[in-house]
Parts: sequence; C-alpha cells; structure tokens
Amino acid sequence: MQTSKAALTALATVVAGAAVAVALTTTPAGAATGTGTGYLHTSGNKILDSTGATVRLTGINWFGMETDNKTFHGLWSSNPWKSQIDKMASLGYNTLRVPYSNDALKPGATATGINDYVNPDLVGLSPMQILDKVVDYAGVKGMRIILDRHRPTAAGQSPLWYVSATPESTWINDWKTLAQHYANNPTVIGADLHNEPHAEGTNPNATGACWGCGDQARDWRLAAERAGNAVLGVNPNWLIFVEGVSCPSGGLSNVWDNDPGNDEDCGWWGGNLSKAGQYPVRLNVANRLVYSPHEYATSVYHQTWFDAPDYPANMPAIWDKYWGYLYRQNIAPIMMGEFGTTLASNVDKVWLQELMKYTGTGVNGMSFTYWSWNPNSGDTGGIANDDWTTINQAKQDILQPYLIPPAGGGGDPTTSPTATPPGQCTVGYKQTNAWQGGFQGEVTVRNTGTSPINAWTATWTLPSGVTLNNAWNAVVAVSGATWTAKGPDWARNLAPGASVAIGFTANGTAATPANTTCS
Repeated sequence: MQTSKAALTALATVVAGAAVAVALTTTPAGAATGTGTGYLHTSGNKILDSTGATVRLTGINWFGMETDNKTFHGLWSSNPWKSQIDKMASLGYNTLRVPYSNDALKPGATATGINDYVNPDLVGLSPMQILDKVVDYAGVKGMRIILDRHRPTAAGQSPLWYVSATPESTWINDWKTLAQHYANNPTVIGADLHNEPHAEGTNPNATGACWGCGDQARDWRLAAERAGNAVLGVNPNWLIFVEGVSCPSGGLSNVWDNDPGNDEDCGWWGGNLSKAGQYPVRLNVANRLVYSPHEYATSVYHQTWFDAPDYPANMPAIWDKYWGYLYRQNIAPIMMGEFGTTLASNVDKVWLQELMKYTGTGVNGMSFTYWSWNPNSGDTGGIANDDWTTINQAKQDILQPYLIPPAGGGGDPTTSPTATPPGQCTVGYKQTNAWQGGFQGEVTVRNTGTSPINAWTATWTLPSGVTLNNAWNAVVAVSGATWTAKGPDWARNLAPGASVAIGFTANGTAATPANTTCS
C-alpha cells in the first residue's frame, strides 16, 4: 500500500482520536506475553519464541522510508518520534512493519521532512541511522520490527521484484546487508521480501508476477526462495515473510478475447496465495516461513464480493480460498502484512469487524500489521489523526480486542516515575513539546501490580496560571492547581502491566507535575 493506491485486481492500477483503549488480554499457558523472548521461529501455523511459547504479532505499519523522504513520515509533526512509538505501544501494537525502498539504503541517501525543533536528535542522520534509532527504541518498548522492501526505488511500486535501476542482484545484496547489520539484534525479526507482487499485461501475454509458472523472470515463488535463502545464509534467525500475487498467471484477464480459459480469479496485490499450497516456498532453514497476504476494503477498491447478497457471510470462504487455508490446514503461519480502511462506509466497518473475527482472538490468532499508523495514507487514512498525536478511536475500538501489548521492554529512558504510591500503580511524566505561551505533556499511569485496577484515577498539581487546553486518552478535569484524570468508559480498568499515556496541551509556562498519585 502507498499513500494513494487503487486496488489489486484485474484492471486495477496504482497511483502511486482522541483516546487510548487499554488492552485487556488473557494469556493462556504456553503463550508469551507481548512478543516473547529471543528470536522467533515457526511450527505449523504458529510463531514461537526462543522458549517455545506462542507469539502473536499485532502490529502496525509506519511508512515513509520508501518515499522520497527516505524516512518515517510524521517526523515533521509536533509529536516527537519517541512519543509516537510510545503511543503505538500503549495502544497495544507490539510490532512495527517498516516499508523502505532500495534508494534509502544507498550511500549518501538523505532523510528529509524532519522537524528539527521537535526531533533534534535526528538532525543530520542518514535514513539507516534513523532506522537504527527507531529499532533501538522499539526494542526498549518490547516491540519487534519487520523490514518491508516496499519499492525498488522511491519512484513507486513494481509488479516484479526488480526494475532496471534495481536488478535482482541489488535486491538480494541489500537484503543480505540488512540481515547482517541486524544479525545480533532480536528486535528485528525478519524480512518481508517484496511488497505486493502483482499481474501486468493481459493473458495470454502476461508480464507480471506469477506463482508456480516456472518462469525464473516472473515466478515470485522461485524469487522468494532465492532471496529468502540468501538472507538465511547470512542470518538464519530471521523469519522470511512472503506475500502473495494478484493473479497466479501473472496477467490480467482479457475480457475481450472470448476465451474464458485465459481468465482467472484474481485477488488483491500481494493477497493471492491460492497456489502456495500446491507450490510452497522452500527455504533451506526449517521453520522460518511466514505467509503474509494483504487484504483491503471498499475504500481501496470495490471488489465484487462486497456486493454479494449474503455479504458479509461470504467473506470467510473468500479469505479461506486466497490465504486462510494455509493457517487452517496448519501449513504455515499467517501474518497479514497490510489491511486497512477509511471506515467511511458501513460496508467497510462490517468488513473490518468480520476480518478481525476471522483472525481469531488471543495469542493463537493470526498475526497482523495494520495499515497504517500514518494519517496520510490516501486510501485508508491512519490510526493517528492528522496531528500525528490523537487517535482515530472508531478504528482503534475495532482492533483493540485483538491487540497484545508489547511486554519485556522498559519505558522511555527520559521518563522517570515521579511517584510510587502504596498500591499498584506509578505515575510518570515527560514534556513532549513547548512553544511560546504553552506546552504539551504526557502523564503515563502504569499498573505495576498483579491484579487489575478498576476505575483508575490519577492526580497531579501544576502551578497557578497553567490552564488546560486539550487532553486525550483520559477524562481530565482541573480544580485550582489540582488536575484529575480518570479512565473513560472504554478504558476504565488497567490490567496488570498495562499503562495509559495521558496527553494534554496547556496554556502557561511549562512545568513538571508535582504531588502525583494514582489509584
């Protein structure tokens, strides 16, 4: 997916909140909290950590490194990059899928679109150096990183995994370089080899990516084997994420030739893994393969199945056919690398609700990374609103029951608990922005106990003259110098180990809260 993209079917073309819900999940025996321990591997349709515990990746895409900016979008906003990762983690996203183009990896590549006032620690850094900082901080939060080769160049996507400016040899060598670079860092768990291989040309003269056709220049399954095995030769600990195609033949249906034999059932770009059972990806290191389909709503393209009289009851069979059978038959894990919607229509809302039900609940469900964190995705919008700070709560509410928050990482090293009252919770604070006449802060309330905190409340004081302008992720009231935050209806309770980051903007001179309490 790009910031603006049409659908991935026949005749498709490419053009290129205010609240945090605290995830309440139960962890069954043999399951890992968050993203587990050490490197990951597979067994049947499950992803396991180094101890053998089941892990479910419930992540989000943060794009930009694949564009001309060559780094994460939103670094131009007033919300610092660490605060954005803090928010993702607090919402329950335990994995970041990071799209990039090979242009961002070239010597001398320059990152642009960075607010140097808000992100002074990124000034002058290369795209790879910024990625390293994001990887390091995500690791502190207990999150995992999946690298996604999204485009061969910043100019746009391609149906095949190579273009003249980026031949297959460059694609593979760059992957080997990344695998070596992160070889000793288990925060980075694997390679999504190429984003959305798809059909091009009309049958029988197909020129796009096929699956199982045997043509070395077009067979995506064979290319994924070549690249995946090259990566594993450098870093055998990585997972190899392989997307589908759109049409297994690699060509669009020719509706004008009156030959139904040349026509086939096509799906989303990257979303059709219907031939993977017959022609599986074969890797030299066992238990490293994860299939990674993409799935979208009507806001991307109006597929015929959205008009079926039995919609949405027809959707599970469609998902089974294209990719779900791999999971249901215990062939391999599924990590749905992209799915998203503007949620502008009820059809889309129902689609997202039913898709999430289809993935299953709890740690044994299918893994996923939602598209996207970015609000500037033209076809879907984002979880973040246009300010890159507040949240699209309508989307988050649908995803929330399926999210498993990261665990095992620490908090922001710049955030120190300002009080540890008797009981089960702590309160931390950091200033995230400032300007003449005002500032922005974030109060983090964390349940450090072993039982839930019901109807949590946090209080703090600020000097006289500081007034509340706006707040999110809690119901905040001010009486004199005392500020009180309470959990809203959708997040009244804090599970053990869970936290909520209460953001606010205030008028007046920036100050650190005092007399903090929580209960």
